[in-house]
Amino acid sequence: MANHVEIERKYDVDGAIAIEDLAGPDVTLDEPHTWRLVADYVDTPDLALARHGVTLRRREGGQDAGWHLKLPLVKGGRREVHAPLGAGARPVPAGLASLVAAFVRGRELVPVVTLETDRTARTLHDRDGVALAEVSDDVVEGRRLTGGLDRRPVSWREIEVELLDGPADVLDALEEKLCEAGAVTSTSPSKLARVLGDELAPESGRGGRSAGAALMAYMERQRGQVLAYDPLVQLADHDDDTVHKMRVAVRRIRSVLRTHARLLDRERVAELEAELKWLAGELGTVRDLEVLTARFDRHLAERRMESRAGRESLDRLAAEEREARRALKHTLRGPRYFAVLAALDDFIADPPFRGRAHRKATRVLPGLLAGSWRKVQSRYGRAERLPEGAERDRMLHSTRKAAKRARYTAEATADILGKPATKLAKQAEKLQETLGSRQDALVAQDWLIRLGTRPGLSAEDAFTLGILLDAEREEATETTHDLAPVLDKATKRVRTLENR
Repeated sequence: MANHVEIERKYDVDGAIAIEDLAGPDVTLDEPHTWRLVADYVDTPDLALARHGVTLRRREGGQDAGWHLKLPLVKGGRREVHAPLGAGARPVPAGLASLVAAFVRGRELVPVVTLETDRTARTLHDRDGVALAEVSDDVVEGRRLTGGLDRRPVSWREIEVELLDGPADVLDALEEKLCEAGAVTSTSPSKLARVLGDELAPESGRGGRSAGAALMAYMERQRGQVLAYDPLVQLADHDDDTVHKMRVAVRRIRSVLRTHARLLDRERVAELEAELKWLAGELGTVRDLEVLTARFDRHLAERRMESRAGRESLDRLAAEEREARRALKHTLRGPRYFAVLAALDDFIADPPFRGRAHRKATRVLPGLLAGSWRKVQSRYGRAERLPEGAERDRMLHSTRKAAKRARYTAEATADILGKPATKLAKQAEKLQETLGSRQDALVAQDWLIRLGTRPGLSAEDAFTLGILLDAEREEATETTHDLAPVLDKATKRVRTLENR
């Protein structure tokens, strides 16, 4: 399956706008190409894909006829995955079905919308002939399919601008011209969403500004991140940060469940937290190997030791990472993972609130946030009183985990508590990253020592491992110099929140 990141913008237009108006002294247009595109959109009967910003279609016509899977928006673009056309809208190609399994979870995929588009497309080039963007003028008719019957079709015209090899500001320049000519930025994220209309309207909110409502809103956002990164993790064959992002979303949920424990039924929290811990561990196996690989490559590059000689151990690490990545992809297609997602859905839909959860968020959250930060201070104070050694290392690692929970708690309360919580989250992040770098260096040292004592180690490999070990020891020593100022700033933020 081929895939790429799609960066595009859509505009509602009337008959007065022509693509030719986008040309200028520095931009030329190629000859227009016209196509008739017919696409069947596939989803579960309750639109599980569309509700999460995913589109899956089989399209005939045009230069890219075939199956197209568009994944949720991440970092300003959407990942689009292609598969060959096939004979019909069912069955969905196995590779694409796997990528949406976390959304579908065993439900049937059926055609839900048919779109017929008359497209006129032209490519914009700069003076050097570089293809900047493709501009498509689309006249669209869409029909909702329900129970085998067509609803009344809807029709519209839109202009779609997709970035090709041009810089990102090309889109801004084209948008300015289009809007000057009367185009309006589309309020619908996709053609499919326009046809579905009110069916994708968000469910009514929980109401009020209670502490429980604020917690569930944060958990919903993080659940969305878990689902958004799931297919990207499955597509990744190297460290592209997707495993890290998915793991962070899981950790954020676990952290706020702990810091908000007084608001929730402990038994329900314990059941969910245990399964989330398992999932974080599955993601962590790959992420820990990614971190080691990146650290060692960086150290060798800084020392201009990038040849293949003496890298037997690092090649073994790379092979271990590849195997862990394969195992993770298997996990993300398995029943235990789907059960975790279902349990998370149930928890958010019917949260096990206790009395304090119904109180005003502005009264409850400052205390929870201050409590999470006091644990950071307490653990750091204990670490400072210990001599250098394994026990101090363990306490600093515990301080790091407490700082992480304080950071995520501050993020979860920022919508309610505003700038003080946002600033505290940044201070906690600095502390977490500093201590995290130290912990990564200690873990790397253990890994290097273990490899360095194995039988049959070559002299070149031993030399490389020795260089890396010295680098990791040096980095572990340097990381803790700036901890005290960060702690002081964060403590002042907490006092501000408590005194509001």
